Amino acid sequence: MTEKLDRNGLADVVASLVEAAKSAGADAADAVAIRARSTSVSVRLGKVEATEASESDDISLRVFVGRRVASVSAAAGADRKALAERAVAMARVSPEDPYQGLADPALLAKEIKDLDLFDGTETGADRLREDALAAEEAALAVAGVTNSGGSGAGAGMGGLVLATSQGFVGHYQASRFSRSVSVVAGEGTAMERDYESSSRLHFADLDAPTEIGRKAGERAVRRLGARKARTGPVDIICDPRVARGIAGHLAGAINGASVARKTSFLRDMMGKQVASASITVTDDPLRLRGSSSRPFDGEGVEGTALVMVDKGVLGHWFLSTSAARELGLETNGRGARAASSVSPSSTNLAIEPGERSPEELIRSLKTGFYITEVFGQGVDMVTGEYSRGASGFWIENGGLAYPVSEVTIAANLKDMFRNMTPANDLDRNFGTAAPTLLIEGMTLAGE
Repeated sequence: MTEKLDRNGLADVVASLVEAAKSAGADAADAVAIRARSTSVSVRLGKVEATEASESDDISLRVFVGRRVASVSAAAGADRKALAERAVAMARVSPEDPYQGLADPALLAKEIKDLDLFDGTETGADRLREDALAAEEAALAVAGVTNSGGSGAGAGMGGLVLATSQGFVGHYQASRFSRSVSVVAGEGTAMERDYESSSRLHFADLDAPTEIGRKAGERAVRRLGARKARTGPVDIICDPRVARGIAGHLAGAINGASVARKTSFLRDMMGKQVASASITVTDDPLRLRGSSSRPFDGEGVEGTALVMVDKGVLGHWFLSTSAARELGLETNGRGARAASSVSPSSTNLAIEPGERSPEELIRSLKTGFYITEVFGQGVDMVTGEYSRGASGFWIENGGLAYPVSEVTIAANLKDMFRNMTPANDLDRNFGTAAPTLLIEGMTLAGE
């Protein structure tokens, strides 16, 4: 991944695309060029199953004609004049949208900060294969592990250059390295599966392959002998892997686009208590080496760190320019570029840690359910109704007693956030991060 972004060449491409749009009749425009490179290797039972490499250079153009907007995307080598003319022609026949437009020039990033997002370490297919094999070997060495679901390693980079008709030109690039392994423990109808993975911007920050493999094997073996739990009310504790998903539901509920469409169960809750006083949620796009950091958003706006929820009180929505205008607000630099469109999203979001350790939370329960995995799509973001399949470990007298599977947990996310207590084990190496969470007053459906 030693290849550096050709920012000058790509800047010329997007700048000329914007000029072509203006010449074709657009009142305003912005354009992005996105470069992506990746290599990955997957193995199973000591043999390579696939080695893949991909490269892409794409451009996209967004044009505004009055209050009408249109967007087009193409490969970087496309005819820019034809692309611009097509976009403007599309905009002229599109319905008016009073909320669309470029960001306020006063909000555009004045200086592109270096957030240390790129690592040029060269990891060829041979190194990736060695890492994948080492992770699988370590997992299979755990007593009780009987099969492999596969192991993989990958490396990639992505770069973005944005230009607007207001004169803004900005660029940044980020690398990404990953390792993962999935294994099976037990035999016959008593088999259980689990996994472990590590993904970082810098190669040296990755967890060691042997550590990833050992954790995956131990997780799978711990699940052997799982049984159902009895139906009834239950207090649950979410492993960080599950807690990150809960944090993701909160991020979706405070997304300005969802609020504007009235598809969020928190749409009327700005400035009100939406979670317990122990819950504070932050979002910081400028964190050094942050998994989802960016020096400016998809519209050129530099975001700042925000306390989205302060001791349970909702303080902000995630806002792009169009979502902000629809809500009568100002963008906070959370517009994410997806090809030629822009919509709000979180960046480095975290449910901040509490004071007690995960072990202390477990010891606080006479009975309860420690959840390590959830599945199914039973989350209604309009009403907040939550119902998902789950597996993990039953808690008795403050300790993990036995593995549990084939049960369902249910509640409403509104109540879940109000009855939530965070542990102190937050790992910020995720774009959406959360510590272990205690959630009281849920319902379990089992035997």
